[in-house]
Amino acid sequence: MDKIPVYFMPGLAASPTIFENIHLPEDTFECFYLEWLLPESVNEPLSTYAARVAKGIKHKNAVLIGVSFGGVLVQEMAKLVNVRKVIIISSVRCNAEFPRRMVFAKRTHIYNIFPTGMMQNIEWLARFSVGNSKIAKRVKLYEKFLAVRDKKYLDWAFKSIINWDCETPNMEVIHIHGDEDEVFPPKYLTSFIPVPGGTHIMILNKAKWLNEHLPELIKK
Repeated sequence: MDKIPVYFMPGLAASPTIFENIHLPEDTFECFYLEWLLPESVNEPLSTYAARVAKGIKHKNAVLIGVSFGGVLVQEMAKLVNVRKVIIISSVRCNAEFPRRMVFAKRTHIYNIFPTGMMQNIEWLARFSVGNSKIAKRVKLYEKFLAVRDKKYLDWAFKSIINWDCETPNMEVIHIHGDEDEVFPPKYLTSFIPVPGGTHIMILNKAKWLNEHLPELIKK
């Protein structure tokens, strides 16, 4: 029996190493890992960018799994290639599921003045994300998993996700989400498969749950 090809797309600026704890049965699945490309410009349409990343998909009827902004990207890629299934983790199905702060950012265009240049400083990014507590631990995580710190990429990424034009959720997309996700609060989501105690980084610390459930979700 042919193995099911599964392509993983990491979250914003992250490297495929975020999937290091995800292990699917090797007799059934063959795993591939996509990476972020530098945008051609800050104004490159998300659809155009998705087409460039999709060139890395070498199988028909592949499964696409994306985390956070990577979940948005795989949904755009699925419009361009034949896929067996799309699974998003810690993400959203449409812009109607954005939290209010992201809606405000789109309305006011405040993302244009976001200090993405400072995000190249890992310690500053950790402080921005979690405040003054647990900074040392988060710094180590970012140093290990953040692969793209290019300012042009960060400017493009923030602009692209804030202005994502998908208004209606595709309910065929399987959505796995932590019930304690602080980036995309569950209360704004249409529906999802809940992971108890899962936060926005549950791809790292809830791998056991994912390893137990992903195979059945892919095959059903």
